Amino acid sequence: MTPPYRVGDELPPLEIPVTRTLIVAGAIASRDYQDVHHDAASAREKGSPDIFMNILTTNGLVGRYITDHFGPTAVLRKVAIRLGAPNYPGDVLRLTGRITELRTADASSADASSADASSADASSDEVVDAVEAIEAVVQVTGGNGIGRHVTGTVAVTLPEPSVGRAGA
Repeated sequence: MTPPYRVGDELPPLEIPVTRTLIVAGAIASRDYQDVHHDAASAREKGSPDIFMNILTTNGLVGRYITDHFGPTAVLRKVAIRLGAPNYPGDVLRLTGRITELRTADASSADASSADASSADASSDEVVDAVEAIEAVVQVTGGNGIGRHVTGTVAVTLPEPSVGRAGA
């Protein structure tokens, strides 16, 4: 089965308003209690104009960007990001992505049922092949009003079961 994706395909951009609530909630959810992520006065004392988003929140938003695009069966395999310009409240994070590589993934590493289990449910005239998985590598960038906030790559597995009829 030919995947519906090609190397060079651009993902549609995702714009995320950077709110004070998003920054604080992301820090709390990732158990990052550094005061620069929730206390504006402390952030200013340390040289920042305001609180700013932590890397774990950015990592989660990058993952959301990828899974929103590829759908609920997408499995993130590797997320490697680097931060640049901080995300401050009142700005907008704009994520973009481009597929840089497509490859066949090891079916045993994909979250899919085995061919034996699928065969038990198939009628006698069906042939069920092992689940093939495609892995996409996506180059992701994210900018805000002051510059490039995040750059990185994400490897994502896209399971696509192949089912065919014998003699068809």
